[in-house]
Amino acid sequence: MRGAVRVANCSGFFGDRLAAAREMVEGGPIDVLTGDWLAELTMLILARQRMKHGAGSGYARTFLTQMEQVLGTCLDRRIKVVSNAGGLDPAGAAKALREKADELGLGHVRIAYVEGDDLLPRLDELRAAGATFTNLDTGESLESFGMAPLTANAYLGGRGITAALAAGADVVITGRVSDAALVVGPAAWWHGWSYDDDLDALAGAVVAGHVIECGAQATGGNYAFFQEVPGLEHVGFPWAEVAADGSSIIGKHDGTGGLVSVGTVTAQLLYEIGGPAYANPDVVARFDTIELEQAGPDRVRISGVRGTSAPARAKVAMNTLGGFKNTASLVLTGLDVEAKADLALRTVAGIPLAQAISSTPQENAAASRFPVRELHVALLRHDRPDPAATAEAQAELRITVKAPDPKAVGKPFTAPIVESALASYPGMFPTAPPAEGTPYGVYWPTTVPAELVTQTVHLDGADPIGPLPSGASRAAGHFDYRLMHKSTTDWLAAPTTRAALGGFVGARSGDKGGTANVGLWVRASGDETLDDARFAWLVRYLDAARIHVLLPESEALRVDVHPLPNLRAVNVVVHGLLGRGVADSTSLDPQAKGLGEHLRARYVDIPVALVPDAPSHEEAGR
Repeated sequence: MRGAVRVANCSGFFGDRLAAAREMVEGGPIDVLTGDWLAELTMLILARQRMKHGAGSGYARTFLTQMEQVLGTCLDRRIKVVSNAGGLDPAGAAKALREKADELGLGHVRIAYVEGDDLLPRLDELRAAGATFTNLDTGESLESFGMAPLTANAYLGGRGITAALAAGADVVITGRVSDAALVVGPAAWWHGWSYDDDLDALAGAVVAGHVIECGAQATGGNYAFFQEVPGLEHVGFPWAEVAADGSSIIGKHDGTGGLVSVGTVTAQLLYEIGGPAYANPDVVARFDTIELEQAGPDRVRISGVRGTSAPARAKVAMNTLGGFKNTASLVLTGLDVEAKADLALRTVAGIPLAQAISSTPQENAAASRFPVRELHVALLRHDRPDPAATAEAQAELRITVKAPDPKAVGKPFTAPIVESALASYPGMFPTAPPAEGTPYGVYWPTTVPAELVTQTVHLDGADPIGPLPSGASRAAGHFDYRLMHKSTTDWLAAPTTRAALGGFVGARSGDKGGTANVGLWVRASGDETLDDARFAWLVRYLDAARIHVLLPESEALRVDVHPLPNLRAVNVVVHGLLGRGVADSTSLDPQAKGLGEHLRARYVDIPVALVPDAPSHEEAGR
């Protein structure tokens, strides 16, 4: 049995710190260097990049910059490199890296790439096999949307990565794999796991991969209690030491900024998840079985993870052009804000404010003077009574239009706004001069039968390895695990005080297409009894009805609430909050990055016994 494999992360997204690869290679011992480059939106960005530069260019080119800095050292130290920076063109990325290696005198490097995720050329074949490409978020059919996909990529698992490393690859470049596959693949290769039988070990690697996939978010970045994190100005990136049984230690190189604690790991575990069954192409990891333990300074042990067989359907990320959009924001200052907004909207669009706020974007468009498909209206109240400063006197009327024709969101939209500048409400002015519309994309999550997705490994011109299956080949038995909270007190009946939810509750929020999630957990106080009691209150307090009150924009939307007692956490999933997702969303927070902090800032009635040191409302706002 081999010892644990240390897998380091050097990228959480396309555009992350360029120096991170060198920092991870030179800052301490590692066995594998990985990086995640592919958010859902990134595939659309790469598609536009490929349209501009031609076939073979749809990969993350900054990956080559990092490899130029560290490839020689990785070869000397026998550090394997595994990255999904191949994006839409893993073969093109491998070719470019080969050319770069030759320039550096490193022609002996063995470079593999994994294909099989790109389903765009196979859409007709998949339709013939019964695939409907129904949108998981909205229930729409792709045909009814009326736009042809620019990209269609299945989420692959770790099998191709494992096969490439087993064949002797020094560098493995993939396209769209699951984020966790970047750890699962190397760990399965290192320990010789079976993808059909070692489900608990694979699930443990999925959890470790989920923790480190977003880089510095596991080491204190974007952490709710950020003031506890030392050296946050330059955070060290994380690594995961994965043992033969799938348990792991999460850490960072000694002497680097940041913090690895049960809190920072919990925060990342709650990022962009749904229910306790966390599906990956290779295995379903049960997040309600995760056990965390502080194993030393900047070291957290993850153990106890259970897994079940991979899902029968493979998730597919499609992107398509949605059309063109344009936004104008009008500043409303001082008194009578709603009356001013109503006048402005009737003047430029021909519809009253009350109608616009209560109607759908499609209904607004049909009732307006604009030749558009959607008209979104939001009144943003930043103003305060008796404002001392100008910023305290201002609100904002935000108007967004969308249409298939770029001309429709240009002058027909902006001209009425400009023409009303001297003939509307007092103090009227926009936040920016009029502009032309811009194209926007639509993220389209869907699924296909897993058996229709395979992957193939190419290694330096040798015969391809594969096709390899996408998921596990046998079904798992019934599995239902729950650990109930330990406190039996009915905290909802206890005397309360008004305090900010974030006093002892942390949050981490994010997006998956049009769905937003907010994971909330009880901050460790050092008193297990108190923490159990706080969780018992939190899990009773936060139901769907309460979320509708605390987040009014969710009132008409489906909300799911999933307790995770082992983590003293609750995950809240708000379906449809972001429309069809980041590129299409008209939200001020299109990726729900700040949603958790919004929720923590809400004042709620908390049992007095749970907040003995709670500040007053006035003190907390200072």
